[in-house]
Amino acid sequence: MSFDALWAALAPIGRVASGGYRRFAWTPVDTVLREWFAGEARSRRLDLVTDRAGNQWAWWGSPTPDRPGVVAGSHLDSVPDGGAFDGPLGVVSAFCAVDLLRSRGFEPVRPVGIACFGDEEGARFGVACAGSRLVTGALPADRGLALTDGDGVSMATAMQAAGVDPSAVGRDDEAMRLVAAFIELHVEQGRGLVDLGRPIAVGSSILAHGRWRLDLAGEANHAGTTRLEDRRDPMIDLAAAVSTARSAARARACVATVGKVVVVPNGVNAIPSSVTAWLDARGDAARAVAADVGHAAGTEPVEESYMPDTRFDRILVTRLSRLLGDAPVLGTGAGHDAGILAAAGVPAAMLFVRNPTGVSHSPAEHAEREDCLAGVDALAAVIADLAG
Repeated sequence: MSFDALWAALAPIGRVASGGYRRFAWTPVDTVLREWFAGEARSRRLDLVTDRAGNQWAWWGSPTPDRPGVVAGSHLDSVPDGGAFDGPLGVVSAFCAVDLLRSRGFEPVRPVGIACFGDEEGARFGVACAGSRLVTGALPADRGLALTDGDGVSMATAMQAAGVDPSAVGRDDEAMRLVAAFIELHVEQGRGLVDLGRPIAVGSSILAHGRWRLDLAGEANHAGTTRLEDRRDPMIDLAAAVSTARSAARARACVATVGKVVVVPNGVNAIPSSVTAWLDARGDAARAVAADVGHAAGTEPVEESYMPDTRFDRILVTRLSRLLGDAPVLGTGAGHDAGILAAAGVPAAMLFVRNPTGVSHSPAEHAEREDCLAGVDALAAVIADLAG
């Protein structure tokens, strides 16, 4: 099936009025996405396997610990109102790369796999790359299953409702021993390739990044009758947190965002009784930024996830850059499943496809068709080189 046909089949799933997507983990939309992946695997006579964390693997050939395979792929879930390309481009491109190699008569010496990791964005349960963290053991099963969404539904309950047995969830060393290398193709989340005038780059590293929860307590009261000096308004602490996130990030050469807030009781004419906010900070000093923000807001930040600076396999990165005509090598501040696997000891790297808008996590995220096809060609070349 052509890239255009695959992309068109996937495009309507989870699309909302904003033009973006709401594809959250272990929801009915997620089930449709998983069925789409399974259907594409079956149509290519690939062996479909689900690991102990619920991630999907489609294999061309039978990997063993003594003969592990070369895997490409990404994820299909999204942030709230996210763009079409973040994640799905890597999965669609992996299927297309297999199609392209087969059309050329390529017969892999090593098995070739396509992976679809669950809950990469962490939009529902708050921990990014939950699927790859669970399968590698970076996220203990008991902690992951106990995570809850905004409605108080646990991951365990959501998985069970989706037909997955939560008692089976956990680190899956057997699945990881089947992976000799992992290559994740992804739309670039920035303007590096636009500035370089190149369609494809090889990813070299991921900045340290983490998420922290800020619990800000106050006292509910009437907005019109309570004197300013009598108020315990947690929105003032929130304002300090937001302002400090920007100033501390700038001072420490990081980036930081307070992008999610829950206000109780959330009434226009009511002083809040509590505010919960989430800080995303990235850079070598991300934890110091979180500490600065917590100090300014008068609370101790609760670290919900953290990933140190990740360097992809240097030999692999150099090999891929040369293979692709001395493709530029770029780092990124965005987290990816490839980073989780690299930290677990799997040789991993990334391919980036040019994004003319430079915008991501938004409906404005984009990649031109010609660049997407260049990405498929590049991924096919990489798989042929590593699995041939």
